[in-house]
Parts: sequence; structure tokens; C-alpha cells
Amino acid sequence: MSDFVIVGAGVIGMMLARELMQAGATVSLVDRSACAQEATWAGGGIVSPLYPWRYSDPVTQLATWSQSSYLHLSQDLIEETGCDPELRQKGMYMVDVEDEQDALSWAAQFNRPMSKVGASHLYAREANFCRGYQSALWMPEVCSIRNPRLGKSLRASLEKSPRVTLYEHHDVHHLLLDNDKVHGVRTAQGDINGGKTIITAGAWSAELLKPLDINLPVEPVKGQMMIFKTPVGTVNRVILMAGRYVIPRNDGRVLVGSTLEREGFDKHTTQGAYQSLHQTAIQIIPALAKCEVEHHWAGLRPGSPEGIPFIGDVPGVAGLAVNAGQYRNGLVLAPASTRMHADMLLGREPVVNPAAYQLEGRI
Repeated sequence: MSDFVIVGAGVIGMMLARELMQAGATVSLVDRSACAQEATWAGGGIVSPLYPWRYSDPVTQLATWSQSSYLHLSQDLIEETGCDPELRQKGMYMVDVEDEQDALSWAAQFNRPMSKVGASHLYAREANFCRGYQSALWMPEVCSIRNPRLGKSLRASLEKSPRVTLYEHHDVHHLLLDNDKVHGVRTAQGDINGGKTIITAGAWSAELLKPLDINLPVEPVKGQMMIFKTPVGTVNRVILMAGRYVIPRNDGRVLVGSTLEREGFDKHTTQGAYQSLHQTAIQIIPALAKCEVEHHWAGLRPGSPEGIPFIGDVPGVAGLAVNAGQYRNGLVLAPASTRMHADMLLGREPVVNPAAYQLEGRI
């Protein structure tokens, strides 16, 4: 029997397991598939909310703490595992922003590096960006991370620890409830018991709680994306325009995303989304018209009201907690979401005030 059973081995579940393990706790990490195969694998990996000034303070607080921690986390994972999650601190351009003054005011208020730059700044660094723009907003400290490789390195870190037991390909049938207290989960392969059970199953989190008559307002929101195989240097930085973005990888590949579709748990790709994403990519970087589309895929984000995650104990059910609902910002918010939750679980002073994320009064 472990100290904690974590259900869901995406970036939230793995980072939480790592935080608890590093503090000396034992953890059973359970997933119906392999680690980091759902939203963690499918996302883009921009370590910033899109248009960050449009989010509420609770999201900004988690994002700010997380952004500064990724540099250390990335280096730690490389040293621990030899697997490079490919963190790139190259900055982000935002073009054709309607509420530009709001953005600059937000940056001044929260001390975030952001400036309005001219065409020479933009085109000197992104020569393949579409022509005709005279200015852009520039955030030089924004990073991107290659999320599949982040998942791989986090898994390797956990696998090396004797305090963590991975239960991949273990479909959870239901929570084990005895005298109004959860003490683990039942899977097809048997029961997994622990002192406290934490649901970190992303878009599927609400489904696990429904049998307890708990209505967690987290729903699946499909996002379709594609990636181009391109020469290195075709795109060098994240570029955001008209709500969509291109993201370069170290090997030259360029990712474009994404759609927002509320279609339940359907993860099928569509020809309409393919055409829309392809058109977006060429509008931002015309040179991509000559490049091969290597892959087109879809993933499910855990949508929540205002994108504010649910982090903390489930009211009225002893031994049960949740960390879910980061919506489009799972990778962005993961370090702060999991560090704060680990602090709460272990009786430490939380790095971020947890009041805004509690389930009490929100479900």
C-alpha cells in the first residue's frame, strides 16, 4: 500500500508523483494507457497561455510560477535521465493583436517582459513570416518544450525511483470506497490501495467521479494539430496570429495548431480541420506551402470554467483529491499546479495561495 494513488499519468500526474516522491512519499501511478499519451502528447508545448492578459489572476499566478521553473526542471531531467525535453527559450511574437494596449498594461502590472517592436525586429528574426506587417508584440522570455519528450523524460525519472510504482495499461473500473473514504482503485488487473487517491485524469476526470454523484465541471475539448517536416531555420520562434500559432522544434519541424471543438470524447481528425490548419500555416509562413505535412492528429483538453483548474480535496469524500481542468494550459500550469498540490498534501506552506482552485463552492 502506497502513501498516494494517482490516477492519470499525464504531465500533471507525473509531475505530482515526482514532487511527492522527492519529498519521501511512496506513489502508485495508474493509467489506462501508457504515460503521457493523451493531452500531454497531443499539445503544442508553448510555456505561456495564449494571449496571457486575457486570463484571470488565478491562471496568471500559476503560469508565472511555472514559467520560471521550467528552466530548472528541464536541466534536472536531462541530468537525471539523459532525455532532453528540448526546452527552447526563443521568445514569442504576437501579430495583429486587437487589444494591444490591454496586453502592454497587463505586462507592466505583472512585470512580464513584453514590448511592441517594429517590422525590422520581426523580419530580421523571422524572415519567412508573411509580409506586410509593421509591428508585433514581443515576449522574449517565452519558452516552448517538446511535450512528447517531456513526457518521456518525466517517465524515466519516475521509473528510476524505488518510491514510485507505475501501473500502465491499467483501466480503472471504479474507486474503492469504504465508510465514505476512498482507499484506492479497482482495475482489471486487481486493486491498487493507497492512503490518498488523487484524480489527475485530464478530460476523463469527471467521469471517474460521477459514480460518487460528484459533478466536476471538466469536459473534453478536442484540439486538432499538424506538423510540417521543414528545413532547420524555416521558423525560429513561436508566432501567434489570429488565435493560432506555429511552433518550431530543434530538428526543424514546425507544428501548427489548433482547433477548439466540443464533441465529447471523439478524437477523430477531420478533413475540414486539416484544410483549415494547412491554410493557417501558409498564411503565417508562406514557405510551408512547399513542405510535407508529416502528421495530423487530435487530442482532448480538460475544459473548465475560465480555464481555472480544480486542485484539492473533494468535499464530503475522505481520502480523495483532484488536480484537473487546466484546459489549454496543462503544460504551462503543471509545475505550479503540482508543486502547490504537493505542498497541500504534505502539510507544507503552498507556493501559491490555493484558495481559488479549491473544489469547495465550485462543484
